[in-house]
Amino acid sequence: MSEAGPAGRPSGAALAAADGGPAAEAGPVDDGKLAGCELCEAARFTPWHHEDELCWVADCEACDVPIVVWNRHGTEPPEADLERMLGTLKAVADRLFGPEGWYLDRNMRQIPDHFHAHGRANDWLQRRNQRR
Repeated sequence: MSEAGPAGRPSGAALAAADGGPAAEAGPVDDGKLAGCELCEAARFTPWHHEDELCWVADCEACDVPIVVWNRHGTEPPEADLERMLGTLKAVADRLFGPEGWYLDRNMRQIPDHFHAHGRANDWLQRRNQRR
């Protein structure tokens, strides 16, 4: 494989590698995701309500209530990001349950190492049991 640049000159990456610098191939990009994490995977099993570069909101597969999930793996998002994510969850839960019809649940029970929060309808457990 040739690592020549324009006019047959060695590319910058080839020169750097020859000088003991970084290899010609770049490493993986850090997208903040962790292989094997269900929330990083973000599989679309349930209806989605919102998605942007910071977070997504979908119906929680286990709870059947809206869940906001940070797009990076970790438990402590920066305060500004946290406020924006919780505001997004609030908008979705207000639309689904009414402003007084739900509460915020930030207990990360089943996946404790990836920030997420639920917008639980006040009667979410009864609703869930009726659907089974």
